[in-house]
Amino acid sequence: MNDYKLTYYLVIMIKKKILIAQGGGPTMVINKSLVGIIQQAKDKFQVLGSLNGVRGIVDNKFTSLNELSSQKMNEIENSPGAALGSTRDKPDQKYCDEICKVLKKKKIEKFFYIGGNDSSDSLRLISEKAKKDGQNIQCIHVPKTIDNDLVLNDHTPGFGSAAKYVSSLFAGINLDVNSLPGIYIGVVMGRHAGFLTASSALLRKRKSDGPHLIYVPESIFNISKFSNDVLKVYNKYGKCVVAISEGIKNNKGQLLATLANNSNEKDAHGNVQLSGSGSLGDFLSNGIKKTLNIKRVRSDTLGYPQRSFLGCCSEVDQKEAKLIGKKAVQFSLKTTESFSVSIKERSSFSSGYDIKFSINNLKDIAGKTKYMSPKFINNQGNNVTSQFINYALPLIGKKFPKFTTNL
Repeated sequence: MNDYKLTYYLVIMIKKKILIAQGGGPTMVINKSLVGIIQQAKDKFQVLGSLNGVRGIVDNKFTSLNELSSQKMNEIENSPGAALGSTRDKPDQKYCDEICKVLKKKKIEKFFYIGGNDSSDSLRLISEKAKKDGQNIQCIHVPKTIDNDLVLNDHTPGFGSAAKYVSSLFAGINLDVNSLPGIYIGVVMGRHAGFLTASSALLRKRKSDGPHLIYVPESIFNISKFSNDVLKVYNKYGKCVVAISEGIKNNKGQLLATLANNSNEKDAHGNVQLSGSGSLGDFLSNGIKKTLNIKRVRSDTLGYPQRSFLGCCSEVDQKEAKLIGKKAVQFSLKTTESFSVSIKERSSFSSGYDIKFSINNLKDIAGKTKYMSPKFINNQGNNVTSQFINYALPLIGKKFPKFTTNL
């Protein structure tokens, strides 16, 4: 080893250590936040990455991130999916004990966890365990989720790009149904919050453009009313495009998805498994065929492409995701307390778009769900309002192909 490399590694070894991990479902911009943290921290700290979220900590699977070249980081930040790998593990007390032991052994001073609701709750548990044991580990939650359902956040990194994908897809479906009229039902991700499903409306140009009907988990879903809504639109336009959240429930609080596939399979966090099946779309489309006697009825479950479609990133989302990673490091240098970085909520959606950051206590965000405001949903519970359009439209950016829905 030459003198330069020896000096480099000696400098790295004496720097304080920080750890980065990614948890939960990936997004199109989750790696922007990763690179933002690395770039902001690499000159001050020895930066380690945990492979596959908190699972990598207990399995002692780490990688050094200081040596990444500029070219490699550029490739990483422009790639969807979690570059470090992710996990759905939900740490219990024993799991947290093991995590804290490894963090102590590795002499980690700051732990940055990029994730959503469940990941923030995992970080809260780790933080509380470390504090109880007298360990000086600062736990920093860096938000990401396509569901846009983190409290105390105006919106979350990952949502803007997913919303761009969903709105683009439904704009294309609208053009398809214009060509060959029929009924189309698209099932969109969103267990408790309907932000992503609502974004299907963002590229509508005319009143006759789809999606004509939008159903979100915040509104009670009635199958008879749904059929009547579809028939009314179909009679008016000779077609009907529907966007519907996977998490819709009836007036008894039952998930339509579980009724459709007769399953209550749960993930590691105790959530009923909603994705991985087209049963909800099939259930609704078959019902429409039988009830309304309309033959041309199609359905799709959008699935993973919503969070990992290559080439459909919002430039606004990309910028903010990287910036929030940098801000996480900057805030961590101003306090020794654990925290979650947040994008401050806007007071108005009619003025120019701007972004500001703040920090919040982990317990005020962890495991909590933000729902769509009633102001974003129409009185009939089957569409969105102009207020939602004003809220979400700036987040998907402006880079779209020009298209028309009529001659």
